[in-house]
Amino acid sequence: MRTPQQPDFLVIRDAAPWQTLLSHLRPHTWVLLGGAALGVVGSAAALAQPLVAKAVIDALGQRQSLVQPLLVLTILVVTSAGISAAGRYVLERTAEKVMLATRVQLISRILRLRVGALDRLKPGDLLSRVTSDTTLLRNVCAHGLVGGANAIFALIGAIVLMAVLDATLLGVTLLVIGTIGSAVALVMSCISSATERSQAAVGEMSSVLERVLGAFRTVKASGAEQREIAEITRLARNAYRNGVNVARWTSLAGIPAGLAVQLSFLVVLGIGGARVATGTLSVSALIAFLLYLFYLIDPIGALIEAVTQLHIGLAAVRRMQEVNKLPREPHTNCHAAARTAQAPASVAFNDVCFRYHGNAPLVHQHLTFTAPPGEITAIVGPSGAGKTTVFALLERFYDPERGTITVDGHDIGHWPLAELRSTIGYVEQDTPILAGTLRDNLRYAAPHATDDELRAAVTRTQLTELLDRLPDGLDSIVGHRGSTLSGGERQRIAIARALLRSPRLLLLDEATSQLDAMNEAALRQVITDLARTTTVIVIAHRLSTVTSAQQIVVMASGQQRANGTHAELVTSSDLYRNLATTQLLTK
Repeated sequence: MRTPQQPDFLVIRDAAPWQTLLSHLRPHTWVLLGGAALGVVGSAAALAQPLVAKAVIDALGQRQSLVQPLLVLTILVVTSAGISAAGRYVLERTAEKVMLATRVQLISRILRLRVGALDRLKPGDLLSRVTSDTTLLRNVCAHGLVGGANAIFALIGAIVLMAVLDATLLGVTLLVIGTIGSAVALVMSCISSATERSQAAVGEMSSVLERVLGAFRTVKASGAEQREIAEITRLARNAYRNGVNVARWTSLAGIPAGLAVQLSFLVVLGIGGARVATGTLSVSALIAFLLYLFYLIDPIGALIEAVTQLHIGLAAVRRMQEVNKLPREPHTNCHAAARTAQAPASVAFNDVCFRYHGNAPLVHQHLTFTAPPGEITAIVGPSGAGKTTVFALLERFYDPERGTITVDGHDIGHWPLAELRSTIGYVEQDTPILAGTLRDNLRYAAPHATDDELRAAVTRTQLTELLDRLPDGLDSIVGHRGSTLSGGERQRIAIARALLRSPRLLLLDEATSQLDAMNEAALRQVITDLARTTTVIVIAHRLSTVTSAQQIVVMASGQQRANGTHAELVTSSDLYRNLATTQLLTK
């Protein structure tokens, strides 16, 4: 008896946005400190420049040589520029690493979401979180935390040196800057909320665009291009308005920096000029003080930029945290899962009830049936009977509300997901084909399959003609979503892909709906041969596909209504007889 190896699903505990932000930075702590140290050294060299400029002016007044002070000033300028550039490079490079790690982590979590969680989300919005939101996080690293720390150091250094030059002028400066700078705090919360709205608007636009591109031919065939252009344009304009709103608040946050320094300059020039006239302050000290005053523009601007980026980044983190809160499956590696038994699997549904979410109607109502090992079991019934949901439950994309589903007599809730899914080959109703080569698609579920195995699968599924027609054989590009293939070819590729896994249980959902009569008959024979070593469950609307099945389960309204062979059901089940009669399968 198998016992649970992992929890059915995992939910990441919610953390404060600050904690999440710091967790992204923690692996790069020493590199960030190194970049900050370079920034500090560059700032120190810049802070020394006004003092050397004062020395130059004093030397001029005393008719001394200017060579040494000018040489020192030149060295300081070059050193400050070079070291600051090196520090910026280190920070930008680290920010790129943080963005890469965050994107990989977010993609990993999205791809491991439970299917039910993903059904409630818009793919385009998820793409926005992986692209736009992680870019905002990158800006926090490059211009936020470390940039803010460097700005604080530069501000403290400048204030200390200004105090050395003249404490009175410093007091006046701090009074003016503090009064105006307090206005910055009022707009930071507005920046954060405006950013969240802007990113949500971008996500909504991306979702609609993804929907349109996913049904591109349908859009054109329906003549709906202009309607879709109008809708996407409306959403793009909404994203533009929200983006402009962010820009407005961000710009307002930057006004106090320049305004405070400019007003301080006027006040200091007036008071400092009066002190020079009375002889209590030298001209060189006033000039040096004014140089420090103008020097404050950069660190004040950098500090405001850092606080702004932090608020923007925290808004992005909150959006990424929404993904973390969703239930996800534990890590699985279906290809590596060990399978000791190769015999066909048995399947049983016992009193299964299921609905897709809490307020939805029941899709399955006390569904009970058995699929014996090594046989073909067909599931038929009208649309909406819950046939495809049977496969979704077997793959554990969802869990039943009540009842049990067993494989080999064991509740699938007690199977590790990797082991369960490695026993199953699944051909979906819409037979998705991935962009890439034919070889890539065939080996998708069996990446270690050899060329001989690929060609055997191609032969069994009647794809030899396609292989001969393609210019590069197995290495031919099949186009986005298999656009260069017919519907029947896509179905047969999906079936070949499933067969390459050598599954113990093969699930076929309308696997022959797009095949012509000749290929359908050939594929029926393949399935019949396969059933000797594999349990096959087939969902079919075309009853001709399953008339030879050992067992046919008739479903309606999520319940089993009848069970038997084709001949038995034609005489015993009104529902099945009606289905067969409409398809001219009864005499």
